[in-house]
Amino acid sequence: MALADRIQEFLQRLTPLTRNCLLTELERLETSEGEMPGTGEILAKLRAEFRKDGSTQNRVGIPSRYFFAPLEPLLVNGAPEHANSGLIQRGSLAAIWEWISRDLLRTMASDYIKKVDELTLANNQKQAVQVATTFQIKVVKSLENILGSSGGAEQTRKKLATYTASRTAYDDLTKMQAVLRERDALAKFNEALPAAIPKFDDARVAKIKALLDAFGKKHADVIPFALALVAKRLKTPWQLARLATKAASSKNAADVAATPYAITVSMVLDRLEDSRATLRVALRNNRVLVAKEILTEIYDTEYALQVRIDQLEQSDWGVRLEALMTSITALVEAEVARFPDNVGHVLGSRRLRSHDSLAGRLTYLAYKGRDAVSGSGGALLKKLTGAA
Repeated sequence: MALADRIQEFLQRLTPLTRNCLLTELERLETSEGEMPGTGEILAKLRAEFRKDGSTQNRVGIPSRYFFAPLEPLLVNGAPEHANSGLIQRGSLAAIWEWISRDLLRTMASDYIKKVDELTLANNQKQAVQVATTFQIKVVKSLENILGSSGGAEQTRKKLATYTASRTAYDDLTKMQAVLRERDALAKFNEALPAAIPKFDDARVAKIKALLDAFGKKHADVIPFALALVAKRLKTPWQLARLATKAASSKNAADVAATPYAITVSMVLDRLEDSRATLRVALRNNRVLVAKEILTEIYDTEYALQVRIDQLEQSDWGVRLEALMTSITALVEAEVARFPDNVGHVLGSRRLRSHDSLAGRLTYLAYKGRDAVSGSGGALLKKLTGAA
C-alpha cells in the first residue's frame, strides 16, 4: 500500500473532532518548532478537509474572537513548552474554546455562538461585545466552581488533554480566568501606560512603579499581567528587570529577590526562553540574518542581568540563565560547524557581543564598581565610557 493510502486510512479511523484537533496540534507545533519532516502529507489532507478557504492556519471563529478579545494584549505566539509569567500562549486558545463549548457550558456556548453570528450579520459590533462580556462572566463563575471543587482541576486537565498535548493549556486556562475576572481593571491600567517607552530611565521607572503600586493594592493577583503590559511598551525588553533592581537595597541577588517586583527577572528569563525557540526556528529555516538579530538581543540580555545583579550565578535565576545560554551556545555552534573553518559565519562573530568592546568592558566596570567609585573618579569613568 502506498504511503498516501496508508495516511488516508489512518486519518479515516479517527473521528472528525480528533482529526480537527490533530490539525490544530500539528499547526501549533509547526509554529513553535518550524517545518516538521514527514507531516506535509498529513497537513495537506487535514487542511483540505477543515480549511475550505485554502488557509494554512486555523482561523479563529468570530464568536471565540469576541470572547478572547480581552486577552489579546497578553497573547504570545510560538507556544514554547514553558510558562510565561503574565502571558498566555495563543496556541492554547483553540483547545480552551473547544473545552468551553463542548464540555464546560455546551448549551450556553451554543446560544452565545448563534447570537454573536446573528449580530455579526447585522453589523452590530457593540451589541456583540456586550453579549461576549456576559458570556465571559458566566464562564468565569463556572470556572470558579469547577476548579474550586474536589477533583475539578484534575478533571479539567484530563479533558483539555483530549484537545491538545500542550502542557501549558491548563495554566493558560487559569490565567484566562484571572484576566477575564479583572478585565476592566487591566484595561484601565493599560490605557494609563504610555504608548511606548523608548528609554526606561530612573524617572520613568519611578512613574511606572507608582502606577503598579496603586494597581496592586486592589488587584495584586494580576500584577504579572500588568507587568506584561509594561514589558510590551519597552524598546529594550530586559529593562523590565529594573523595576526589581532599582527597588533593591543592594545589587545582591538575594536583595533583588526580596523586592515586590522580583518576578520581572523571571519574566526577562521567560523572554529568553521564547528567543531560544525563535532562534531554533530561524536556524532551521536558514534565516541567518533574523537569527543574528535574535542572538544579539539574547547576548545583551545575558550581559545586562550579569552586570546588574551580583552573585547571580548562585541564585535560581543564575542557574536558569546558565542552562539557557548553554543550550543557545549549542544551537549556534551546530550552525557554525556546518561551514568550513576557513569560512567565517556571522553568528560566530564576537561583534554580536557588544560588551566585548572597550566601551562594553568599561560599562561593566562602571556598574560593578559603582558602589566603590565616587566623586571625580566616578565622573572620569563615566567620561571614559562615553568616549569609548
